[in-house]
Amino acid sequence: MVLISRKGEEEGDVVDFRGNPVDKSKTGGWLAAGLILGIELAERICVMGISMNLVTYLVGNLHLSSAKSANIVTNFMGTLNLLGLLGGFLADAKLGRYLTVALSATITAVGILLLTLATSIHSMRPPPCDDYRQQHHQCIEANGGQLALLYAALYTTALGGGGIKSNVSGFGSDQFDAADPKEEKAMIFFFNRFYFGISIGSLFAVIVLVYVQVNVSRGLGYGISAGAMIIAIVVLLAGTTFYRFSKPRGSPLTVIWRVIFLAWKKRAHPHPSHPSLLNGCQEAKIPHTERLKCLDKAAILDEYAAHEGNRSNSWIVSTVTQVEEVKLVFKLMPIWSTCILFWTVYSQMTTFTIEQATFMNRKVGSFEIPAGSFSAFLFITILVFTSLNEKFFVPLARKLTNNAQGITSLQRIGVGLILSMAAMVAAAIVEKERRNISVHQNTKLSAFWLIPQYFLVGAGEAFVYVGQLEFFIREAPDRMKSMSTGLFLSTISMGFYVSSLLVTVVDKVTKKSWLRSNLNKGRVDNFYWVLAVLGAINFLVFLAFAMKHQYKGHQHKSPDDSGKKEFKSSNIKTVEEMPEIIRIEAREGP
Repeated sequence: MVLISRKGEEEGDVVDFRGNPVDKSKTGGWLAAGLILGIELAERICVMGISMNLVTYLVGNLHLSSAKSANIVTNFMGTLNLLGLLGGFLADAKLGRYLTVALSATITAVGILLLTLATSIHSMRPPPCDDYRQQHHQCIEANGGQLALLYAALYTTALGGGGIKSNVSGFGSDQFDAADPKEEKAMIFFFNRFYFGISIGSLFAVIVLVYVQVNVSRGLGYGISAGAMIIAIVVLLAGTTFYRFSKPRGSPLTVIWRVIFLAWKKRAHPHPSHPSLLNGCQEAKIPHTERLKCLDKAAILDEYAAHEGNRSNSWIVSTVTQVEEVKLVFKLMPIWSTCILFWTVYSQMTTFTIEQATFMNRKVGSFEIPAGSFSAFLFITILVFTSLNEKFFVPLARKLTNNAQGITSLQRIGVGLILSMAAMVAAAIVEKERRNISVHQNTKLSAFWLIPQYFLVGAGEAFVYVGQLEFFIREAPDRMKSMSTGLFLSTISMGFYVSSLLVTVVDKVTKKSWLRSNLNKGRVDNFYWVLAVLGAINFLVFLAFAMKHQYKGHQHKSPDDSGKKEFKSSNIKTVEEMPEIIRIEAREGP
């Protein structure tokens, strides 16, 4: 995504910190990019250090119910990813990536410091509760006042994390000139290192920080995260004179909003007798289509808009190109909607799967592995399958299909959706067995039986995130490529929100009998079966949409064969240049 947008930049769009044209010998390159990497490493440490172990604190220390605890975690993650859209909008429209990243990192540090206080101050927690009272649900839950600081900390962190997530990789890639073959090659290596930083940060969080939080102190664990972010901010600011800055060029969200606004404003106007009468039809870069004709009204030239001075005012009348770009975005929505449930399944890895681990045997010899650290198997699987995708699956598929992509983006998504269903079936079977052994035999099942569900979800993500990003990058309008990250982050966000909604509904319908703090008295396995069934229904809907979807390259045929070949070769080149960028943008998601 970043590579395409960089190639499309005009001379003068990239400047140094004084606003002058860049001197390549003094700005950008590996020094600047390396300084920026620290922010993403710190962000991963902070966010994963929270999301992968927060549920144990909410249930074990604040004595909240499993359902409420799960919703707090999923709402936090959903909001963080949703705010990525706001961060991207601010950077594109006004602030630029550097200022947005710096401000967002500062806000994140404040949020983590607040979380350190919330988990360290004794008055912010209810009285301790022994095992007997926990089993009989007699513990005193944290009250609103005690939760207030926790909520403030979480959503301050979400605000900052969203701004980092949507901009830091783009700012890093700004340090390389994609028009220079040598720097273009270096950019690919940058994304390799960026991906490595994300993976290392995530593994450090779930292995080291989770251990510190559980066995030493929550406050110390979050304090380490805050310290990492503060150090990263200092490093980022210290490198200001070395950076290359891309000027804000306006957000594509503004174009979408204007077209929708004008179409609604002119809804009473009749359609013109011929599309050629619409504003800018003759100069349109995208041919006019008959789908979603209601949006065409945004390009109607009424008496006021027809004045020569008003034709170029996009708040008075849109062009056919702008309308067709918005139509292309709307065309992505059916596939977008069917990707949401995968992330709903993924969110269970941060909530109920962690709770399962707390009720299982986690000892290796005399050492007991913290429940949250089992998430390491998820990230290890993602790393393994991402490598296998690039080194094995895609080359094999290319030989079988004679397609440069190996398998299409929609086929990748389909494989991921199937794996997510299998993960929920495995989770349900393991949970039922765990509960039976615990209740009837009074023993604990090994927590390593959770590996299959981590494995299946991790493998599924390796297919889904690449498929989603590739789909949005290729199918989005050429001038709206930056929206691909926003669309991807919004599916993750909606997935977490849908999880919260499902937990609330299931908890109410079952009268709190399935999702209980004491899993031995609940039926979490039934909840997993519900997700598996919903996944199957969602997959059938996805198939219906996927079979009807017509890829952008096949919508408008060129008048001659040479045009077709040129367009096809251009598309293939884009896909082959982009694998590392697709992988890295996607891994910023959860």
